[in-house]
Amino acid sequence: MGKWVSIKWRPWLILGRISNLPTVWSNCLCGWLLGGGQNGAALAWLLLGASFIYVGGMYWNDAFDADFDRQHRRERPIPSMQVREIMVWRVGGILLAVGALLLMRLGWTTAWLTILLLGSVILYDAIHKMVAFSPVIMAQCRLLLLLVAASTGALGVTGLAVWASIALAGWILGLSYVARRESIRGPLSYWPLLVLALPVVLSLLINDGAVRWRGLFLSALLVVWAVWCLKHTFSKNHRNIGRTVSGLLAGICLVDLLIAPAFGWTIPVFFLLFALSLLAQRYVPAT
Repeated sequence: MGKWVSIKWRPWLILGRISNLPTVWSNCLCGWLLGGGQNGAALAWLLLGASFIYVGGMYWNDAFDADFDRQHRRERPIPSMQVREIMVWRVGGILLAVGALLLMRLGWTTAWLTILLLGSVILYDAIHKMVAFSPVIMAQCRLLLLLVAASTGALGVTGLAVWASIALAGWILGLSYVARRESIRGPLSYWPLLVLALPVVLSLLINDGAVRWRGLFLSALLVVWAVWCLKHTFSKNHRNIGRTVSGLLAGICLVDLLIAPAFGWTIPVFFLLFALSLLAQRYVPAT
């Protein structure tokens, strides 16, 4: 029975990049805190709706890429016939629709932002193989997710939430640039990676008084993690871009902790989600 379940479910877990779900939950918690928190029920619906949109978006990502994968990545679940392409379209569409409806019920501002998020996800899925600026669209998706989450809090979308979402988008833009280089030979430029520092810059600008030392510690932790991840890409002998991208993806949780007004129980939750992301990557590839 266990073997049958693993055979049936593993392709769907791979298609959905399930190992990245902890970073989605981290974004939700971060945005909710930036929006003032307080509404626990809204956070629960937010986590569920965002998870559905993420997984549904990943399913459609592979569905749109099916022809490309048949030529270049035949091990993927669709070209290897582990799952039927039509089923991926159907299940992905259902998840996207249900996820959007769950979020839209949380208020008008959340509903409009959800529409923008859903449109960005579908746009990325449809054209990311065709255009060079697809990392910008990916960054926009996470930016909008953070704003959707902030809109469910007691204060809503504040100025700090907007700046924090831009800082997060910088991190996503940097790791997406590295990810696109995985299939392209040749040297990788350093300067596009400077956007990875945006969360640290924001932390240095907004934190003062008693929280400044916490901000400095978390900034140092994020920098150390980023350098450790990037060394796998810039190593002359054993270049491993996939490992860099996986590490930077898990690092989203550390970014969220840095830019969120975390307190009490929320601090260990961010670290737990970071560890959960790394653990899940051992069983389901992050990319």
